[in-house]
This record gives sequence, C-alpha cells and structure tokens, in this order.
Amino acid sequence: MTMNKQWLLASRPTGEASVDNFRLVETPVPALQDGQVLVRHHYLSLDPYMRGRMDASRSYAQPQPLDAVMIGGTVGEVLESRHPKFAAGDQVVGMGGWQQYGVVDANQPGALRKVDTTHVPLPAYLGAVGMPGVTAWYGLTQICQPKAGQTIAVSAASGAVGGVVGQLAKVRGCRAVGIAGGPDKCRYVVEELGFDACVDYKAHSDLKSLSAALKEAAPDGIDGYFENVGGLVMDAVMLRLNDFGRIAVCGMISSYDGTPVPMSYPALMVKSRLLLQGFIVSEHMELWPQALQELGALVAAGRLKYRESIAQGIEAAPEAFLGLLKGRNFGKQLVKLV
Repeated sequence: MTMNKQWLLASRPTGEASVDNFRLVETPVPALQDGQVLVRHHYLSLDPYMRGRMDASRSYAQPQPLDAVMIGGTVGEVLESRHPKFAAGDQVVGMGGWQQYGVVDANQPGALRKVDTTHVPLPAYLGAVGMPGVTAWYGLTQICQPKAGQTIAVSAASGAVGGVVGQLAKVRGCRAVGIAGGPDKCRYVVEELGFDACVDYKAHSDLKSLSAALKEAAPDGIDGYFENVGGLVMDAVMLRLNDFGRIAVCGMISSYDGTPVPMSYPALMVKSRLLLQGFIVSEHMELWPQALQELGALVAAGRLKYRESIAQGIEAAPEAFLGLLKGRNFGKQLVKLV
C-alpha cells in the first residue's frame, strides 16, 4: 500500500502565518475509480496567493478549508490511469496540492494537462510557462498595454511573475525597470534578465529617497506598472507615472499578513488620469493558450530566463512558504518531492 504525506491547514492565521497553522499527515493512496488518474508529484509550487486563501474573509475565491490538503499547483508523472486520455508515464500539470500523490478526476475540465518536456523543463510549467508566466503576460499585455519606446516598471522584479513581466516588455521594445530587495536581486534582474535598470527598495527607507531612485531609473516617467507589492513601493511609483499610465494590480504582498496598507496619494489617479485594474488570471482562461504558446516558445529558444528556489522534500513546504512571504526566495519557489 502506497502512503501519501500531506500538509493540511490546521488553523487560520492571526496576523502572520506560522508553521503551527499546518499539520502533516500520512494516509494511504486510494484505489482508482473510472475516470481517475494517479499522479506522483515531482514539484509543488508555492505562491503568495496561498496566504490569502488561508483566511476565512471574503475574497475572489473560497477560503482554503480547514483539515484539508493545502491548495497548490503541481507537476508530475502519471503512475496509473483509468481515463482514456491519460496513460502511465505522461508528464502532467495540475492543482494537486501540498502532497506527494494526487488522485485526479480527469473528466473535470482543466483538472490535468499533459505537457511536453522536450524543450521546456518540467518545473518550468509551474513558473515561466505556468500560472506565474500567464499572470505576467496577462497583466502586461491586457492592462499595461505596452508600446515600443514606453517604460514599464514592475515590483518584485526578481520573482516568478515580475521577472517575466520585464522580459516580455523588452520583447515588445520597452524600457524595463525593476524594483527588488537587495543588491544581489537587482544585479540578477539587470545582468541576467536583461532589464534596463533595477531599484533596490531596501536601500531607500522613505518615500522621497525611493521616488528619487525611480526618477533616475525611469527618467522619462513610467507608462505601465505591474504591481505585486503595494505600500511604500506603490506610493513611489505613483509619483513617477505619466499621464494616462496603466497599473495592473496582481498582488499586495506588503499587506498579506492582515494589516491593510493605505495608498498615500489616491488623488493622483484623477490628476494623472490613471487606469488601475486588479485581475485574477484564472478568470481569463480563454487567453491562456495564447500566453502559453508565446511563453513556451521563448523559454525553448532561451530568450526567457528564470531562476528557481527549490526546497527539498514535502516536509520543507511550510518553512519555504513562510520564507516566500518574507522575500527569502530568489525566483520561483518550488518544493522538490522526488
């Protein structure tokens, strides 16, 4: 009998999340029913959105249930199939959650997707050629609407989403300005990802200093901004946005632990006639094939670069997740399960 280690949400956080909010259990893998597929997960994706799902408050999606396997994207290999479209050995991506094995109802649309690892490595389907990559593509192309010669800025620029935003902007002939934490991350953003400039927000503790650094990095102002952070970073970018600038709001990690961070200059939205739009990438599935085609082709050609932080073993998932919320990861945060 195959045993499956699983992380459950044991309690909801009060303020910052902690390891005590999770519980590790071990259960037998059940026998398959017709239409089901057994997947051995090779990698688990850890993403900031998971923190919001841990709370019981109203949001764009149902809260993560207590005493249930934590939600999460996975890639792996089909071990057994009772569905005609899948066979043992297929490489697949799905939402298997924080566990070593997943039993998937393959009749459910979008529950499991076969992927080709000939030119794109399997873990990339959780990053640059997965949900984070599509998130970057959607926010940039559909909301920021970049035009050649314009300046696109992105916070958390060394992360799985932000790094793709800047590179896609460069493909479209734009100046790409990143904002990241620390000299190592900024060096990576410029030297490896090809951004034109990167501002280290950790070197600027107040709004005046950070805004001045952004003015130097974006001397012609900012036309499109991809927001992942909020707080002081967003305030500084708002001061540099050109008239009719576009802001794609993907996340606000600065306030994910329950304390709202207000916007200092909301009047700028009127003064500069800004467009500010939040989005949830899973609500735009009709555009995923177009996005994945471009992302996959760029990765296969070596034109879209990325970095991964990989924690080893299912037991490491909670600590790796908490580190992600503190910015301790470098690039896409994964957990290697095999």
